[in-house]
Amino acid sequence: MGAQLSGKAAAITGAASGIGLECARLLLSEGARVVLVDRDEGALKTVCADLGPQAIPLKIDVTDPESVTRMMPQILEQTRQLDIFHANAGSYIGGEILNGDPDAWDRMLNLNINAVFRSVHAVLPHMVERKTGDIIVTSSIAGLVPVVWEPIYTASKHAVQAFVHTVRRQVSKHGLRVGAVAPGPVVTALIKDWPKEKLEEELAAGGLLQPTEVAEAVLFMLTRPRNVTIRDLVILPQSNDL
Repeated sequence: MGAQLSGKAAAITGAASGIGLECARLLLSEGARVVLVDRDEGALKTVCADLGPQAIPLKIDVTDPESVTRMMPQILEQTRQLDIFHANAGSYIGGEILNGDPDAWDRMLNLNINAVFRSVHAVLPHMVERKTGDIIVTSSIAGLVPVVWEPIYTASKHAVQAFVHTVRRQVSKHGLRVGAVAPGPVVTALIKDWPKEKLEEELAAGGLLQPTEVAEAVLFMLTRPRNVTIRDLVILPQSNDL
């Protein structure tokens, strides 16, 4: 257990499982107080009971504008300050576009794009006023390299990349750092709709990352000297040929 983030307060969306949960676990181990933001209240209570008193559950639906409006005031009620915001919540849809469901695309795009924009917008005034803060967005290698199997998901992560790059340049004058962690495929519930053969092949070949590996990359980004911004951190399994 370290203390690299002692005295810091963080909030992570989509924190009840997967990458978000492992990021919360690692930040807590480094001395931060962490608000775990998710819409699954039951899962939040369970994981926070396991993580300890510095883990704070906050039920928020980041796809609901009214819920997002309540997010920052509720975070500050618990922490009084916010040093780190990790916009991590997202979903995945792959497959042939010919057979796709546009309504499912809309739901994914709302979570992967609009919810990121709204939640970052919600925390910015506080960080700008304090003249310090870190914002990290969970992107994907698909945001940098078009992945043929996942055209709509790829498009959503390209939007995230554009947002990160432009917001970073807008708010750097206020002492804020903004960056994206862009992993290859990770063993989470997001890839549950992969074809069984594809999943088994990637597992056997070592072509999938673990959520803990993404969390370690996020911690690296957060612990650089304040004059250093990690704009994009791409992490891939060794067998990935992208």
